[in-house]
Amino acid sequence: MNQNKHYFFCGIGGSGMLPLALILQGQGHAVEGSDRMLDQGRTAQKFDFLRSRGIPLHAQDGSGITGPEQILVTSAAVEDSVPDVREAKRLGAPMMRRAELLAEIFNAAPRSLAIGGTSGKSTTTGMIGWILHQAGLEPTIMNGAVMKNFITPDTPFASAVVGKGELFVSEVDESDGSIALYTPRIAVLNNVSLDHKSLEELRVLFRDFLAKAETVVLNLDDAETTALAIGVPGDKAITFSLSDPAADLLAGELVPAVEGISFTVTEAKTGSSAEVRLQVPGRHNVANALAALAAARACGLSLEAAAAALGSFAGLRRRLETVGTAGGVTVIDDFAHNPDKIEATLATLHAFPGRLLALFQPHGFGPLRKMKAGFIACFATQLRDDDVLVMPDPVYYGGTVTDRSVTSKDIAAGVLAGGRQAEAFEAREACGDRLLELARPGDRIVIMGARDDTLALFAAELVERLGKRAEES
Repeated sequence: MNQNKHYFFCGIGGSGMLPLALILQGQGHAVEGSDRMLDQGRTAQKFDFLRSRGIPLHAQDGSGITGPEQILVTSAAVEDSVPDVREAKRLGAPMMRRAELLAEIFNAAPRSLAIGGTSGKSTTTGMIGWILHQAGLEPTIMNGAVMKNFITPDTPFASAVVGKGELFVSEVDESDGSIALYTPRIAVLNNVSLDHKSLEELRVLFRDFLAKAETVVLNLDDAETTALAIGVPGDKAITFSLSDPAADLLAGELVPAVEGISFTVTEAKTGSSAEVRLQVPGRHNVANALAALAAARACGLSLEAAAAALGSFAGLRRRLETVGTAGGVTVIDDFAHNPDKIEATLATLHAFPGRLLALFQPHGFGPLRKMKAGFIACFATQLRDDDVLVMPDPVYYGGTVTDRSVTSKDIAAGVLAGGRQAEAFEAREACGDRLLELARPGDRIVIMGARDDTLALFAAELVERLGKRAEES
């Protein structure tokens, strides 16, 4: 890429936009942007951070688009009616989708490693990035979540790392089909399940994703990924599993704990083994760790060195993150937003005592409609008799949503019909009041949802309110 380009990010605070903006700035480009959340006065800390990095911010009213030398960058969710888009068209400023720009700089990297799959992408990306960083390879890392290991007082939103090495590590998205734009040297596929697209569409996207890579990392515990593995030459694949002895990397001797999980990994080809002590809990994180270890081996690292680095991986923000405990009630914040992710979260939490009070905020009316049956089945089977599900309406910050035929009330009604306790309210504030009304010592409140940074603030406010209630009682 030529240097000294001028990028304007419409929606710069987004989980995929902010890290890309930071990477481009780190590579020497001029970057500025706008955001609807900024205009609404939400998540001020994030925007203060961007300003502290020297990134000018504007109202999302078109005023920041000043000439044809700017390149307007938008996400797939940005509509043509947004003033920034209209002004860019009027001035003749070129426009790019976020995924197109990321793919351009990713494909230009000397060594590229892409992480795909329906679930676990961000955590696996963080694990791989940390292993490579600890090995002194100085990778550039593009993540959709804040990586705790890279947080500093000056970088509280560490979802990107600009490295000096040849490796570019990035999660890639199948939800908008943009995974087709990437040509990775190493491709990781965690799993394939229904989310934004049909399984038929996903199979094609992931098959093509694997075909372009020199080395692929595959999860043999996932039926869809195993089916795709059939078409991959044996010398091209590194497989992993928690149960299949045919896998190249096999996990065993799992010992779960509240704040983490340990296991032993054995490599079939060399016969070597290593102990891994993760600071993040759950069997699903063992799978993520195996994917990261396999990717590290593909980069030439030893199994022992990679396993040791994973022991200091601190996790990601909003991934089973304990926000605090007050009045004997623990509040946990989590990104789970589709049935598979929710199932993994509930299974991990149910491994230890304590009733669950779960708030799930859907991330849109479209996904809620598409996965209605999956959501109902997941909660009806994964919640226990004394657990309670509370749901607000889907998050909405503007734009055109024409089909609201399925709401949170439909999910709650289905879960209730399935024999579990579930309630729905229009406003999230009412959900918070209900959670406080229900909560008693020993309970755990888990806040689940995506595409809404204010969920973390909501979780923190619950801890504060629980503390005040305890002081007053």
